[in-house]
Amino acid sequence: MALAFDEFGRPFIILREQETKNRLRGLDAQKANISAGKAVARILRTSLGPKGMDKMLQSPDGDVIISNDGATILEQMDVDNQIAKLMVELSRSQDYEIGDGTTGVVVLAGSLLEQAERLLERGIHPIRIAEGYEMASRIAVENLERIANKFEFGETILEPLIQTCMTTLSSKIVNRCKRSLAEIAVKAVLAVADLERKDVNLDLIKVEGKVGGKLEDTELVYGIIVDKDMSHPQMPKQIVDANIAILTCPFEPPKPKTKHKVDIDTVEKFQTLRKQEQQYFDDMVKQCKDVGATLVICQWGFDDEANHLLMHRNLPAVRWVGGVELELIAIATGGRIVPRFQELTAEKLGKAGIVREKAFGTTKDRMLYIEHCANSRAVTIFIRGGNKMIIEETKRSIHDALCVARNLIRNNSIVYGGGSAEIACSIAVEAAADKYPGVEQYAIRAFGDALESIPMALAENSGLQPIETLSAVKSQQIKDNNPHFGIDCNDVGTNDMREQNVFETLIGKQQQILLATQVVKMILKIDDVISPSEY
Repeated sequence: MALAFDEFGRPFIILREQETKNRLRGLDAQKANISAGKAVARILRTSLGPKGMDKMLQSPDGDVIISNDGATILEQMDVDNQIAKLMVELSRSQDYEIGDGTTGVVVLAGSLLEQAERLLERGIHPIRIAEGYEMASRIAVENLERIANKFEFGETILEPLIQTCMTTLSSKIVNRCKRSLAEIAVKAVLAVADLERKDVNLDLIKVEGKVGGKLEDTELVYGIIVDKDMSHPQMPKQIVDANIAILTCPFEPPKPKTKHKVDIDTVEKFQTLRKQEQQYFDDMVKQCKDVGATLVICQWGFDDEANHLLMHRNLPAVRWVGGVELELIAIATGGRIVPRFQELTAEKLGKAGIVREKAFGTTKDRMLYIEHCANSRAVTIFIRGGNKMIIEETKRSIHDALCVARNLIRNNSIVYGGGSAEIACSIAVEAAADKYPGVEQYAIRAFGDALESIPMALAENSGLQPIETLSAVKSQQIKDNNPHFGIDCNDVGTNDMREQNVFETLIGKQQQILLATQVVKMILKIDDVISPSEY
């Protein structure tokens, strides 16, 4: 602790209540921070790549999550250390921006920190390391641009998109039916994509899951699936050419806002009241029938009385449909959400070719399919699986695949996977290091070594000899001057990732390198940690 003294030699107290605070300074602080970052990266390292392991996390209330999605694992881990929280944020920002590569970005940041630790031990100043890393990341990103390939795709040429989504799905639990899931993801994205503006609104893709069946039963529905059934068991289960009234007003008599009391002292009065109520319902149902509605979807519930009347007047209805689902139904059917019965007109009805109720297995579970809609820009991916955990993990995997397809529509450049892009960047960075005189050269070389941690982890997780495999692939890349050689994780027999069809998006890779470098720079610049001490 540095002390300041007055002219009589008495020390000034600089920190208030300094006995209750812990303080780490200089190299100790940097080492502590680096080891916290490395610890988080070590957890995720084993779940990288197609042969990566899954992690099982149990929440305090007993819920179990099994996943190998980096962002999900870190979100669910209750991290206490501030630097470890930075790594969690890093993974989350990769997830928000790109949607894929959340494990790789943390592994890369961890190995950059590991290399920085060695340089700090040699006495190199952290700011010089940070500057060297910044230069090296620029070289790596430019090199990615250089080795990237563009490919064309259209409504009919979907293969490149499907192959890239399959690369994403091959590292997940669902890799045995990655082809069918990749096709579903690509078709879903193209259904809602605006190819002229190169924009995809993923909110229009609803991912719904139901336990039962097998993964292969997962399907893409051009329309909306709602986890509800008709409000009365005797209502028709299938409506062709439906005109749908979408209501957010309840099917019940209006209730006065003020507190009120009704005294009924004779049977006649009670009957008039009851008749009045029935009249209300009658008017509501009649209003729906008059505008030509053949199906009512309501956000709120309705009385048994109203249900009975709807059934008698032959007007099928669905109740308790959530707000988000209502919006999707409105988008898909081209209808308008009606907040008051008085405003219901024929123009506000949505149109759907067929609305059907489908039952599953021997359970009483039923779901409502709204298909062949007027505007088919809202689609549903309906996932089946053996248990809840499989369905949740499949939802996360599908989300990654959807994000990859969206990124490719925005920017159709790809690099090859299997660690080939990282090895190519590492070679380029090492070659460029000689041009920089001064201490930064060490940091640039260290950055090149850190990039190799990803192919190394891939080889390790696939049960190969990591160092041997990496050096063989690296020498092959240098000898043939071909940046497509990577780690053969699936034991196909060739190292050429172009033949194996292992693609990754260019913007995803660039984002990984830039984000990891930013976070590592931030951690290296911290040289004083003042924290409240443990009691």
